[in-house]
Amino acid sequence: MLVGQRTSDLVGQTDLLKVHSLSELSGSNIYLKCEFQNPGGSIKDRAAKQLIEDAMERGELKPGMTVVEGTAGNTGIGLALVAKSFGLNMLAVMPNDQSPEKERMIALHGGQLKTVDPVPFKNPNHFYHTARRIAEERDDCWWANQFENTSNARAHYLHTGPEIWQQLNGDIDTFVSVAGTGGTIGGNSRYFKEQNPNIDVWLADPDGSGIFEFLRTGEYVSNGSSMTEGIGIMRLVDNFRQARINHAVNLPDQDLISISRYVREQDGIVLGSSSALNLAAAYAAALNGERGRNIVTFACDLGERSASKLYNDEYLTQKGLAIEPEPIEQLTERYQHLGDRLIEVNWSGDDS
Repeated sequence: MLVGQRTSDLVGQTDLLKVHSLSELSGSNIYLKCEFQNPGGSIKDRAAKQLIEDAMERGELKPGMTVVEGTAGNTGIGLALVAKSFGLNMLAVMPNDQSPEKERMIALHGGQLKTVDPVPFKNPNHFYHTARRIAEERDDCWWANQFENTSNARAHYLHTGPEIWQQLNGDIDTFVSVAGTGGTIGGNSRYFKEQNPNIDVWLADPDGSGIFEFLRTGEYVSNGSSMTEGIGIMRLVDNFRQARINHAVNLPDQDLISISRYVREQDGIVLGSSSALNLAAAYAAALNGERGRNIVTFACDLGERSASKLYNDEYLTQKGLAIEPEPIEQLTERYQHLGDRLIEVNWSGDDS
């Protein structure tokens, strides 16, 4: 049992849960690292804690200052929580098309919220550029810069990866992760590859993101869109450079509906959209390799944060998605023949 002096001391040491239904169907053990157990309810609490602790140790951030960050939601929640525990303030700059659940959580944790219209990254009004501008214009502000600040990946290299390694006694065959800033897949994959170079690392990418195409061709090109929030990158950032990747799989939003409903009914697990993408990719990895492997991925946040999208029939219909999930037998057959949605790569960003 953990005893913390600050709320942020409770970040980490999350449980590892075996997904029995998909494990039995695939013949491999599929595990979810339960990151919703963090005090801010998501895996981004880890990055938030490391970002702030490292900045305070360097003397860049002092009590009373304001942390500023552009975020799709979860990092803003994590930073608001950690900031308060260190006597700091938090200002989150967020696109106004993210789930209202996340907006409310930032406010509940005492953070200020500035919403902006969702625009392409090259637009100076993009949430990333807006946050940077605000921080640069005020002496009492510090920009967290989660995309390029490698304290993000360091959190996972120092803590998340070692936790998983210990929980499975080093018996890990495959690691699966989405990428938003690249910190999670960067830090964890680097740690795992240092322990065992043969661990197979899979990147899961949704429609609308350019990472899959970048790994395939070297160019960031996106097709379609996705309900997943904060997942996918359209440029090469320093946290992603730390990643070691062997396979990449691109999956559509329709699969997130099918997987989330299946494990909710079979296992009592309620997944958020990014977690559903992780688990779908883990299932694909299980079906495209030897049986009997140990495969690990993340339940990134609380499923309730996707209530207004993934579990909202009206929203799904507006997006042209079928409410009725695809039968698991049909999805399983399709995942065994993914075709050009699955590629083998040997990406080591440090060599780029």
